[in-house]
Amino acid sequence: MLLRLDLQLFSGEKTEKATPNKRREAKKKGQVVKSMEVSSALTLLLSFSFLMIGGKTLVEGCISIYRRSFQEYMLWDLTEANTRVLFNQLVFDAAKLVAPLLGIALIAGLVANFAQVGFMLNPLKFSFSKMNPLSGLKNMFSLRSLVELFKSLLKIILTGLIVFFVIWKKKEELLLIGQKSIFDSARFIGSLIIQIGLAAAACLAVIAAADYLYQKYEYEKKLKMSKQDIKDEYKKQEGDPHIKGQRRAKQREMSMNRMMQEVPKADVVITNPTHFAVAIRYDFNTMDSPIVIAKGQDHVALKIKEIAKEHKIMTVENRPVARALFAAVEIGEPIPEDMFNAVGEILAFVYFQEGRYKGMMS
Repeated sequence: MLLRLDLQLFSGEKTEKATPNKRREAKKKGQVVKSMEVSSALTLLLSFSFLMIGGKTLVEGCISIYRRSFQEYMLWDLTEANTRVLFNQLVFDAAKLVAPLLGIALIAGLVANFAQVGFMLNPLKFSFSKMNPLSGLKNMFSLRSLVELFKSLLKIILTGLIVFFVIWKKKEELLLIGQKSIFDSARFIGSLIIQIGLAAAACLAVIAAADYLYQKYEYEKKLKMSKQDIKDEYKKQEGDPHIKGQRRAKQREMSMNRMMQEVPKADVVITNPTHFAVAIRYDFNTMDSPIVIAKGQDHVALKIKEIAKEHKIMTVENRPVARALFAAVEIGEPIPEDMFNAVGEILAFVYFQEGRYKGMMS
């Protein structure tokens, strides 16, 4: 009794890896391995890399807008039409400058998400349970919340240290910035910001990798199944044994009915006489050899003989031939060559008794 109880408890423990079907169902519900830190790190890294490569073009574009504003736009008459044109032009010029940066940020977000979860489109569903204050309090003090808090503090501390060390290395140049021209100062500040951004992005990339591994661990842990869960899923996929048995019985019944509908087309039914019955059909003009259109044993054989009697089909008792045909030939198949003579003699006898004239086998 105790052993059985222990086995039941063990079967309820979630110790097994999730099945492919469980993973597909989880993905349909939006449960996937995903770390938001991956998207943030990749976006930050590509954005500052773009600024490092194309920052000069961005600065030149800003200076061009500044010059045109004072050399051209300031000379326009202040009218409603001119103000609208000026606004549209400035918005267009600014959009051209920031569009590549925004495009890179968008592409980075899409790539990060696609790399983690692939293509997935789930409809939004509103759930009242998520608005429950008690559920919110429970989530606030859960282990996941503590991990997120630790992760946020770690990001703040590490990025703060990185910013401090990068600036500390440039402290001497930073203190002398007042002695430089405005363009040299701007160039130095821009270079310093890019260095800080790239260093912070590299740090976030390390955190993102660790967070992704943690999210994968939590995901696998959450999807784990017990042995009983796997058995239940298998039963659900394969169907209940009782229902499967009923389905097979129905299929056998339908197959039996189709077979019985072919019996009236037979030329002769060869019997055992009680245990076996084999219905033979032969058309000299269309068939190369006789075929078995129905066969059965015991009560099925009795049913074949009853149908044959109703449709006045001759029944011939020949135990060896009936047994051999039942064992060797499936329904719809022609008789084998080694039985041509035996079956041919039976058909010839039937045709003679019925007064029919058909070509017979040699």
